Amino acid sequence: MKVKVLTRNPDEYLRETKRDIHKVPRNYDPALHPFEAAREYTRALNAVKLERVFAKPFIGCLEGHRDGVSTVCKHPGELSTLLSGAFDGELRIWNLTQRICNRSFLAHDGAIRGIVFDVNAEHFITIGDDKTIKIWKAEKAMFDEEEEPTNTIISKNIITGITHHRTQPIFATCGEVCQLWEETRNEPIRTFKWGVDSLHDIKYNPVQENLFAACASDRSIILYDARETGPLRKVFMKLRTNKIAWNPMEAVTFTCANEDYNLYSYDIRKLKAPVNVHMDHTAAVIDLDYSPTGREFVSGSYDKSIRIFECSKGHSREIYHTKRMQRLTCMAWSLDNKYIVSGSDEMNIRVWKARASEKLGVLRPREKAALNYSEALKEKFAAHPQVKRIARHRQVPKHIYNAKAELRTIREKIKRKEANRRAHSRPGTVPHVSERNRPIVRQDM
Repeated sequence: MKVKVLTRNPDEYLRETKRDIHKVPRNYDPALHPFEAAREYTRALNAVKLERVFAKPFIGCLEGHRDGVSTVCKHPGELSTLLSGAFDGELRIWNLTQRICNRSFLAHDGAIRGIVFDVNAEHFITIGDDKTIKIWKAEKAMFDEEEEPTNTIISKNIITGITHHRTQPIFATCGEVCQLWEETRNEPIRTFKWGVDSLHDIKYNPVQENLFAACASDRSIILYDARETGPLRKVFMKLRTNKIAWNPMEAVTFTCANEDYNLYSYDIRKLKAPVNVHMDHTAAVIDLDYSPTGREFVSGSYDKSIRIFECSKGHSREIYHTKRMQRLTCMAWSLDNKYIVSGSDEMNIRVWKARASEKLGVLRPREKAALNYSEALKEKFAAHPQVKRIARHRQVPKHIYNAKAELRTIREKIKRKEANRRAHSRPGTVPHVSERNRPIVRQDM
């Protein structure tokens, strides 16, 4: 025999904070709420204002280096571990949660140019201006023994960049030539040449395991295949490229930091023109790094500022700066997509939030619901003039503000001059060149 029993769940009619306050049922009929749009607009305006009020991205700094920071490296398996190298050859291993240095030793005679971890993260490899490649243990030596490398490789050429294969014990270096190495051998297994004086950065593709890209001193970007004897393609730009970063989620896309104050995103299947041009910096872009989601990247420039770009947009969504921060030398985006690490030439490493107004720590369910509601309102009214103005407003240093105005004037002058030449010339003699096609000089196959 079935017996039906009346049940009442307290969660349906009582609040979660005080169990004696009853919930008020709401009728969502739009006819009963004629001022709903006006209320939501006011809430969206307040939400975007509060976002600017609580935008405090700077978290802290790591001090200890006695010279400018030349490179930083993230640990592939530990979020709290960071490696940094300086121009005086000192290497430091940091604990980011406690902001202390766990290990410090002199790794090279001269500047450290690159640090990478091996596949199992048991060792890390460093290169320096002293033409040596050194392999070190990731774990600290017992009984306070003096730090000694497990292997030292003396190179015949100057080495300026290094990158490690994702799944194999193979790494590539660049300098006067591009060389492929095995961790167990002291001689390169392959050497790539293409009439270039020197290469200054190299990166393995995180997905296509045999592909890597390098930027050269002749203003070119070169694609190599480890299975071939020579390079695949070569793209010449008007000014030199400083750094290259592959998109971790799209194997065909990479972004390069250029001397002409811009960053260019390319698709390797179509190198005739960049997919996107990211402009906002007012000096040469020195370094960049992608977020683990592949949707954003961070760049550091010689104009003493950090900018965060969305991959699909040409202008930055955020700019970070401090009074004491000088020229940026290296950037890193943490693997949990929450923090950004920057190194600069005034011997300091700074930690920033990836989202300036994000609240750190554990959120209560009601806090989370309120934040989600605010985000939905800001997205709904994003095109409204007042909301848009407040959301994109940033306070920038005076030198950046003046430099942006000067660059804007220069761009308008060039466009006006081209328009006048086109208007007073025969049709077709002054072709229109888009912003994306201007940096490309030529392409070699």
